Amino acid sequence: MQRDDKKLFSGHVAPFALWVGVIFLLQALETLDLCPRALYPWSYAVKAAVCAGLFLWLRPWRVYPALKRSNVPLALTAGVVVTVAWILPETPWLGRAAPGLQAFYHRWCIMMPGTFPNYYNPDIFPALPPSHASLAFSPQEAGWPLTIMKLIGSAGVIAVIEEFFFRGFFCRWLRQGKFWAIPLTSFDLQAFMATVAVFGLEHDRWLAGMFAGAVYGWLALRTGDIWSAALAHGLTNALLAVYVILSGQYGFW
Repeated sequence: MQRDDKKLFSGHVAPFALWVGVIFLLQALETLDLCPRALYPWSYAVKAAVCAGLFLWLRPWRVYPALKRSNVPLALTAGVVVTVAWILPETPWLGRAAPGLQAFYHRWCIMMPGTFPNYYNPDIFPALPPSHASLAFSPQEAGWPLTIMKLIGSAGVIAVIEEFFFRGFFCRWLRQGKFWAIPLTSFDLQAFMATVAVFGLEHDRWLAGMFAGAVYGWLALRTGDIWSAALAHGLTNALLAVYVILSGQYGFW
Protein backbone atom coordinates (compact mmCIF):
# COMPACT_ATOMS: atom_id res chain seq x y z
CA MET A 1 0.00 0.00 0.00
CA GLN A 2 1.46 3.35 -1.06
CA ARG A 3 1.73 6.34 1.25
CA ASP A 4 -1.31 8.16 -0.16
CA ASP A 5 -3.32 4.93 -0.04
CA LYS A 6 -2.36 4.43 3.61
CA LYS A 7 -3.43 7.96 4.48
CA LEU A 8 -6.74 7.48 2.71
CA PHE A 9 -7.29 4.21 4.56
CA SER A 10 -6.37 5.87 7.86
CA GLY A 11 -8.71 8.78 7.16
CA HIS A 12 -11.68 6.44 6.88
CA VAL A 13 -10.72 4.14 9.75
CA ALA A 14 -8.58 5.88 12.37
CA PRO A 15 -11.10 8.46 13.68
CA PHE A 16 -13.74 5.77 14.13
CA ALA A 17 -11.25 3.37 15.72
CA LEU A 18 -10.19 6.05 18.20
CA TRP A 19 -13.81 6.84 19.04
CA VAL A 20 -14.61 3.19 19.73
CA GLY A 21 -11.35 2.73 21.63
CA VAL A 22 -12.34 5.43 24.11
CA ILE A 23 -15.70 3.69 24.63
CA PHE A 24 -13.93 0.41 25.41
CA LEU A 25 -11.55 2.21 27.76
CA LEU A 26 -14.45 3.71 29.72
CA GLN A 27 -16.12 0.31 29.90
CA ALA A 28 -12.92 -1.18 31.32
CA LEU A 29 -12.75 1.59 33.90
CA GLU A 30 -16.40 0.95 34.80
CA THR A 31 -15.60 -2.71 35.38
CA LEU A 32 -12.79 -1.70 37.74
CA ASP A 33 -15.04 0.89 39.42
CA LEU A 34 -12.60 3.61 38.36
CA CYS A 35 -14.94 5.73 36.24
CA PRO A 36 -16.40 8.72 38.09
CA ARG A 37 -19.57 10.16 36.59
CA ALA A 38 -17.91 13.47 35.70
CA LEU A 39 -15.54 11.59 33.41
CA TYR A 40 -18.32 10.75 30.92
CA PRO A 41 -19.13 14.25 29.64
CA TRP A 42 -15.52 15.45 29.85
CA SER A 43 -14.15 12.43 27.99
CA TYR A 44 -16.86 12.81 25.35
CA ALA A 45 -15.95 16.44 24.75
CA VAL A 46 -12.23 15.64 24.45
CA LYS A 47 -12.94 12.60 22.26
CA ALA A 48 -15.11 14.63 19.91
CA ALA A 49 -12.47 17.35 19.57
CA VAL A 50 -9.58 14.92 19.00
CA CYS A 51 -11.48 12.74 16.52
CA ALA A 52 -12.65 15.80 14.59
CA GLY A 53 -9.09 17.07 14.44
CA LEU A 54 -7.82 13.69 13.24
CA PHE A 55 -10.51 13.55 10.56
CA LEU A 56 -9.68 17.06 9.34
CA TRP A 57 -5.96 16.28 9.29
CA LEU A 58 -6.33 13.06 7.29
CA ARG A 59 -8.92 14.56 4.86
CA PRO A 60 -10.61 11.35 3.63
CA TRP A 61 -13.21 13.45 1.79
CA ARG A 62 -10.69 14.39 -0.91
CA VAL A 63 -11.70 11.41 -3.05
CA TYR A 64 -15.40 12.35 -2.96
CA PRO A 65 -17.30 15.14 -4.71
CA ALA A 66 -18.87 17.88 -2.62
CA LEU A 67 -22.43 17.55 -1.35
CA LYS A 68 -24.88 17.96 -4.21
CA ARG A 69 -27.66 20.42 -3.50
CA SER A 70 -30.13 18.20 -5.35
CA ASN A 71 -29.53 15.46 -2.78
CA VAL A 72 -30.21 17.64 0.26
CA PRO A 73 -34.04 17.21 0.40
CA LEU A 74 -33.75 13.42 0.22
CA ALA A 75 -31.01 13.41 2.88
CA LEU A 76 -33.07 15.59 5.23
CA THR A 77 -36.12 13.38 4.73
CA ALA A 78 -34.07 10.27 5.48
CA GLY A 79 -32.70 11.89 8.63
CA VAL A 80 -36.18 12.69 9.92
CA VAL A 81 -37.52 9.22 9.11
CA VAL A 82 -34.72 7.54 11.05
CA THR A 83 -35.26 9.91 13.98
CA VAL A 84 -38.94 9.00 14.20
CA ALA A 85 -38.17 5.28 13.96
CA TRP A 86 -35.53 5.62 16.70
CA ILE A 87 -37.67 7.57 19.15
CA LEU A 88 -41.25 6.38 18.58
CA PRO A 89 -41.00 2.91 20.22
CA GLU A 90 -39.82 4.50 23.48
CA THR A 91 -42.15 7.47 23.71
CA PRO A 92 -44.37 7.84 26.78
CA TRP A 93 -47.28 8.08 24.33
CA LEU A 94 -46.68 4.55 23.03
CA GLY A 95 -46.19 3.34 26.59
CA ARG A 96 -49.67 4.57 27.49
CA ALA A 97 -51.29 3.36 24.27
CA ALA A 98 -49.60 -0.03 24.05
CA PRO A 99 -47.58 -0.83 27.21
CA GLY A 100 -47.13 -4.47 26.25
CA LEU A 101 -45.69 -3.54 22.86
CA GLN A 102 -43.29 -1.08 24.42
CA ALA A 103 -42.21 -3.62 27.03
CA PHE A 104 -41.59 -6.15 24.24
CA TYR A 105 -39.47 -3.59 22.39
CA HIS A 106 -37.39 -2.85 25.48
CA ARG A 107 -36.89 -6.52 26.26
CA TRP A 108 -36.12 -7.86 22.78
CA CYS A 109 -35.01 -5.01 20.53
CA ILE A 110 -32.33 -3.45 22.72
CA MET A 111 -29.10 -5.06 23.89
CA MET A 112 -29.09 -7.62 25.39
CA PRO A 113 -32.17 -9.28 23.89
CA GLY A 114 -34.26 -11.03 26.54
CA THR A 115 -33.42 -8.58 29.30
CA PHE A 116 -34.55 -5.04 30.04
CA PRO A 117 -31.94 -2.28 29.58
CA ASN A 118 -30.64 -0.71 32.75
CA TYR A 119 -32.56 2.52 32.20
CA TYR A 120 -35.97 0.90 31.80
CA ASN A 121 -38.11 0.70 34.88
CA PRO A 122 -41.82 0.56 33.98
CA ASP A 123 -42.70 2.15 37.32
CA ILE A 124 -40.80 5.37 36.56
CA PHE A 125 -40.19 5.31 32.78
CA PRO A 126 -39.39 7.62 30.95
CA ALA A 127 -37.50 8.88 34.01
CA LEU A 128 -34.12 7.28 34.60
CA PRO A 129 -32.91 5.78 37.87
CA PRO A 130 -31.07 8.62 39.66
CA SER A 131 -27.77 6.72 39.55
CA HIS A 132 -27.84 6.15 35.78
CA ALA A 133 -24.62 7.24 34.06
CA SER A 134 -26.40 8.93 31.14
CA LEU A 135 -27.71 11.60 33.50
CA ALA A 136 -24.10 12.80 33.73
CA PHE A 137 -24.69 14.50 30.36
CA SER A 138 -27.66 16.53 31.56
CA PRO A 139 -27.10 20.28 31.94
CA GLN A 140 -28.17 20.03 35.58
CA GLU A 141 -25.19 17.78 36.27
CA ALA A 142 -22.63 18.47 33.53
CA GLY A 143 -23.46 22.09 32.81
CA TRP A 144 -24.71 23.46 29.51
CA PRO A 145 -21.28 23.69 27.80
CA LEU A 146 -20.66 19.94 28.13
CA THR A 147 -24.25 19.08 27.21
CA ILE A 148 -23.91 21.19 24.06
CA MET A 149 -20.59 19.49 23.32
CA LYS A 150 -22.40 16.17 23.49
CA LEU A 151 -24.91 17.46 20.93
CA ILE A 152 -22.18 18.82 18.65
CA GLY A 153 -20.09 15.67 18.93
CA SER A 154 -23.08 13.47 18.20
CA ALA A 155 -24.39 15.44 15.22
CA GLY A 156 -21.24 16.95 13.76
CA VAL A 157 -18.45 14.49 14.54
CA ILE A 158 -19.42 10.86 15.06
CA ALA A 159 -22.21 11.01 12.45
CA VAL A 160 -19.69 12.01 9.78
CA ILE A 161 -16.99 9.66 11.03
CA GLU A 162 -19.37 6.69 11.05
CA GLU A 163 -20.55 7.37 7.51
CA PHE A 164 -17.01 7.57 6.17
CA PHE A 165 -16.18 4.35 8.01
CA PHE A 166 -19.29 2.26 7.29
CA ARG A 167 -20.53 3.53 3.93
CA GLY A 168 -17.25 4.97 2.68
CA PHE A 169 -14.89 2.19 3.80
CA PHE A 170 -16.39 -0.92 5.36
CA CYS A 171 -19.13 -1.74 2.84
CA ARG A 172 -16.68 -1.49 -0.05
CA TRP A 173 -13.70 -3.00 1.77
CA LEU A 174 -15.70 -6.21 2.23
CA ARG A 175 -15.60 -6.57 -1.55
CA GLN A 176 -11.77 -6.44 -1.51
CA GLY A 177 -9.47 -4.40 -3.68
CA LYS A 178 -9.03 -0.64 -3.37
CA PHE A 179 -12.26 0.30 -1.63
CA TRP A 180 -12.20 3.90 -2.86
CA ALA A 181 -12.11 2.65 -6.47
CA ILE A 182 -15.52 0.98 -6.08
CA PRO A 183 -18.33 3.47 -6.82
CA LEU A 184 -20.70 4.19 -3.95
CA THR A 185 -23.52 3.34 -6.35
CA SER A 186 -22.21 -0.19 -6.92
CA PHE A 187 -24.48 -2.58 -5.01
CA ASP A 188 -23.44 -5.87 -3.44
CA LEU A 189 -26.13 -7.53 -1.33
CA GLN A 190 -23.81 -9.43 1.02
CA ALA A 191 -21.63 -6.40 1.73
CA PHE A 192 -24.68 -4.17 2.19
CA MET A 193 -26.39 -6.52 4.65
CA ALA A 194 -23.18 -7.19 6.57
CA THR A 195 -22.64 -3.45 6.96
CA VAL A 196 -26.23 -2.97 8.12
CA ALA A 197 -25.79 -5.75 10.69
CA VAL A 198 -22.48 -4.46 12.08
CA PHE A 199 -23.76 -0.89 12.19
CA GLY A 200 -26.88 -2.02 14.05
CA LEU A 201 -24.95 -4.11 16.56
CA GLU A 202 -22.66 -1.17 17.25
CA HIS A 203 -25.66 0.51 18.89
CA ASP A 204 -27.53 -0.75 21.94
CA ARG A 205 -30.81 -0.26 20.06
CA TRP A 206 -29.78 -2.82 17.49
CA LEU A 207 -33.08 -2.96 15.57
CA ALA A 208 -33.32 0.81 15.19
CA GLY A 209 -29.61 0.82 14.37
CA MET A 210 -30.06 -1.69 11.55
CA PHE A 211 -32.94 0.34 10.15
CA ALA A 212 -30.78 3.46 10.29
CA GLY A 213 -27.89 1.64 8.63
CA ALA A 214 -30.17 0.43 5.84
CA VAL A 215 -31.52 3.94 5.23
CA TYR A 216 -28.12 5.63 5.22
CA GLY A 217 -26.70 2.83 3.06
CA TRP A 218 -29.58 3.13 0.59
CA LEU A 219 -29.05 6.89 0.47
CA ALA A 220 -25.36 6.49 -0.37
CA LEU A 221 -26.25 3.96 -3.08
CA ARG A 222 -29.07 6.08 -4.45
CA THR A 223 -27.11 9.31 -4.66
CA GLY A 224 -23.49 8.20 -4.89
CA ASP A 225 -22.88 11.01 -2.41
CA ILE A 226 -21.18 10.19 0.92
CA TRP A 227 -22.06 13.65 2.22
CA SER A 228 -25.77 12.97 1.74
CA ALA A 229 -25.51 10.00 4.11
CA ALA A 230 -23.46 12.09 6.54
CA LEU A 231 -26.04 14.90 6.40
CA ALA A 232 -28.92 12.48 7.06
CA HIS A 233 -27.03 10.85 9.93
CA GLY A 234 -26.07 14.21 11.39
CA LEU A 235 -29.66 15.44 11.26
CA THR A 236 -30.88 12.28 12.98
CA ASN A 237 -28.38 12.72 15.79
CA ALA A 238 -29.12 16.43 16.12
CA LEU A 239 -32.89 15.89 16.34
CA LEU A 240 -32.39 13.04 18.79
CA ALA A 241 -30.16 15.24 20.94
CA VAL A 242 -32.74 18.03 21.00
CA TYR A 243 -35.42 15.50 21.93
CA VAL A 244 -33.27 14.13 24.73
CA ILE A 245 -32.60 17.56 26.18
CA LEU A 246 -36.23 18.71 25.94
CA SER A 247 -37.79 15.46 27.17
CA GLY A 248 -35.14 14.48 29.70
CA GLN A 249 -34.85 10.97 28.22
CA TYR A 250 -31.10 10.73 28.65
CA GLY A 251 -31.29 6.98 28.26
CA PHE A 252 -30.80 7.64 24.53
CA TRP A 253 -27.37 9.06 25.38
